[in-house]
Amino acid sequence: MVVDKKKEHAPAQREMLNIRIALTSRNVEALEKVCRDIVNQSNQFIRKSISSRKGPIRLPTRHLAITTRKSPCGNGTNTYDHWQMRVHKRYFQIKTDVETVKRITSKLDIEAGVSIEVYLVE
Repeated sequence: MVVDKKKEHAPAQREMLNIRIALTSRNVEALEKVCRDIVNQSNQFIRKSISSRKGPIRLPTRHLAITTRKSPCGNGTNTYDHWQMRVHKRYFQIKTDVETVKRITSKLDIEAGVSIEVYLVE
């Protein structure tokens, strides 16, 4: 049985994970504020550890549109109402350990209407 001495005396390393943070909102100002907070928080922790961050990666805005007829009976002039909802989405790709992600997300001030999903990417 051969024992590798380098592995035997190596210091314990933290497991580096690829973590994606997905932000979704209808209000672009609130979404950008949360993105700035994530960038500021992650910059503090990334300098102290061996980590990397990519983002915010801006995805195309989804436009959900509904066109309805104004007249309830169908008679009269052809007038329509147009309703539109825009859904904005941002991604952050962070390569770090779980403890750093917990520190980053615990100090966030999340605006109303912004949903955050944190999940592991392989």
